[in-house]
Amino acid sequence: MTDTLCALGRRLSLLGGAATLAAGLPLAALAQTGTSPRPAPACETPVFLEPARLSGLWQLTLWPENGTAAQPVSTGAVLFERHPEYEGSVRGRLKRSDTGNDREAVLSGDVVDGEVNFDESADGLNLDAVWIGEPAACGLELRGSRRPADGRPADAPVLNFLLKKAPGWR
Repeated sequence: MTDTLCALGRRLSLLGGAATLAAGLPLAALAQTGTSPRPAPACETPVFLEPARLSGLWQLTLWPENGTAAQPVSTGAVLFERHPEYEGSVRGRLKRSDTGNDREAVLSGDVVDGEVNFDESADGLNLDAVWIGEPAACGLELRGSRRPADGRPADAPVLNFLLKKAPGWR
């Protein structure tokens, strides 16, 4: 009888271990099939970004119209704050690399009806460039083109832009 109890004890011990392994089985099965318990919720890119969502630090990449973001001609940053004169808009300081030195400008505008509209001015009075684009990546990116403003030198290039919200500024 003692041998039978020992054998039964070993079987129960093995069953307990098997039960412990079985508890982990669904996770292992999920890992093997490559499926996840629940997909991450999809976000919608907003068609209007309130100044609070635009406010903060954005990383900038500019590249030629027929080029790629992997080969930028200029990089920098924009720090947006609520516009002091126009409710629903932002104004910020743009600092970016340029041929031979850094360039600073004021960038003002908003995102309405899914369109990014910013005006760039080096002196705060005269318009140098117009930025037109659209929000992307759940509103954490702004993409489009930067064109010379009317009356600016015709040889100024059209550049594509990507503004990415800096980590921590959500």
